[in-house]
Amino acid sequence: MGTARAMLIVFGLGIAYFLAAIPAGVTLKLSPWIAALCAWAGYTAIGAAVLFVGTPARRWLNRKFSISPHPNPEKLFWRVWMRWGLPGLGLLAPVTCGPYFAALIALALGEKPRRLILWIAGGAIPWCILFAILAATGSSWLGGE
Repeated sequence: MGTARAMLIVFGLGIAYFLAAIPAGVTLKLSPWIAALCAWAGYTAIGAAVLFVGTPARRWLNRKFSISPHPNPEKLFWRVWMRWGLPGLGLLAPVTCGPYFAALIALALGEKPRRLILWIAGGAIPWCILFAILAATGSSWLGGE
């Protein structure tokens, strides 16, 4: 399999299932750092795509889940949001709900798209670094490099 095809697969996995993207890239003979970059690019791209359809999605989400932009400290979600806010959501989204739901939730809460995409993209970077290190370590232990 060619490098370009492997990179495209990892990009797609970054969109669909971020947690599997970097190990899959290493399995496809990509450098862990190239795999991490491709996974990050896919993850960030889908987050940005959600922002483009953000207004209709925000309206739908507000109707579907009755999300009010007014804080209610009695609800767990609001307590978490008031404590950690967008940085917490951005850092946890890669290993929990993914960029699409993180973007939709933050948009429903009235977050600005520019700030949101920065936290979605930035929040994935520490995870990319960690997964690249783990993938490189695992690959070397198994005799892959």
